[in-house]
Amino acid sequence: MENKKELKILLSIIVLFAAAFFLPIDSVRFTTAISATLDLVKWYAREHVVLCLLPAFFIAGVISVFVSQGSVLRYFGANAKKWLAYTVAAVSGTILAVCSCTILPLFSSIHKRGAGLGPAIAFLYSGPAINILAIILTARIMGFEMGVARIVGAVSFSVIIGMIMAFIYRKEEKIKKEEQMNIALQPEKRPMWQTVFHFFTLVLILVFANWGKPAAGDTASTWYYIWAYKWYITGAFALMLGYSLIKILRIKWQWVVAAAVITAASAILSNNYIENAKLSPLVPMIVGIASLSIITLFDKRDEENREWTLSAWGFAKQILPLLAFGVITAGFLLGSTHDGKTIAGVIPNEWIEWMVGGNSVFSNFFASIVGAFMYFATLTEVPIVQGLLAAGMGKGPALALLLAGPSLSLPNMLVIRKVVGTEKTIVYVSLVIVMATISGLIYGSIF
Repeated sequence: MENKKELKILLSIIVLFAAAFFLPIDSVRFTTAISATLDLVKWYAREHVVLCLLPAFFIAGVISVFVSQGSVLRYFGANAKKWLAYTVAAVSGTILAVCSCTILPLFSSIHKRGAGLGPAIAFLYSGPAINILAIILTARIMGFEMGVARIVGAVSFSVIIGMIMAFIYRKEEKIKKEEQMNIALQPEKRPMWQTVFHFFTLVLILVFANWGKPAAGDTASTWYYIWAYKWYITGAFALMLGYSLIKILRIKWQWVVAAAVITAASAILSNNYIENAKLSPLVPMIVGIASLSIITLFDKRDEENREWTLSAWGFAKQILPLLAFGVITAGFLLGSTHDGKTIAGVIPNEWIEWMVGGNSVFSNFFASIVGAFMYFATLTEVPIVQGLLAAGMGKGPALALLLAGPSLSLPNMLVIRKVVGTEKTIVYVSLVIVMATISGLIYGSIF
């Protein structure tokens, strides 16, 4: 046994030495891929960790702590009415407007609370796929028929994939159903409307804090005005959160007011002293989240308030390391594409553009594969696909990428595997890729 351990150590040292010895630092492709990796990591940290993931962890904490198991089982459980469970799961994306990584703590939370596999998977797919903002942008930029095809495909995908997963693992679901029939559910601690109010206040803060910039030249639409005033809107919902903390969670009003004043002061200071318009909103968001964490952790009136922040921290510990590894890997292999610039990874972009032309089975399948493993932030898939269309991509592969890309990514897969296991993750990813390929073929043959 000791010899095997020493042999493993020796092999590890040899592998690391060989990797360092043969490091291809003279290769332009390699150094460009390293640059793309660092660029993607920096952009992800600035654009998504603070504004997307941190609020998402607290939203997941609400589900984990404040939403009773009875409520989750009523809408998503193995014994819930199928039409209700799948309907709620399938339309969740129109409300959440999140990316493939931000949905993960929410999915993990409802799964742990006993949601059936089918509805949970439908929720996992629909959250980022049926983003109403992205679908509107798709229709405006790439045509009405592409927007309609995307929403029809996304809604049907979420239900069909969820039902197929439930059927494949029906024996496990049957056992879960029998177990849930014998669960003695605890009565609701507070009226459901209060929990809903608290939950959707956080969701709306997440949505408007991440409201995307409109297309170039658009200065008159409703979308533009919401974007122009999004921080005022977000601030208004932050005040509603303060009300919720005082009236619903019963936290001392002096603490909440002090947290609000400190957050507002940080917003004013950052706006005046940080020149980068993209970075200045991060300061009040960080201060606000830190203040929220402190006042809930030290609250003595209700133990659940402390558990809320600890639950959010638990999701962060579980998910962030896997996402970091996934973002680094995706950046190195596929490059970094955002804000109008593209840095190639080890796999040349020219290869990808060449392989997704036309409407063959291979081009649609390849587009689905690339979409599944590449990371797309909310709304960024639209300009990326638009650029690929201009480079010769077929309309069928474009739809396939739009249906597979936003709902999946390599970081996303790593976390899903930790929640539901390797086998279920492989089945889920395969279903998304196959269905996206078929949808692309049908759409490409029609248009």
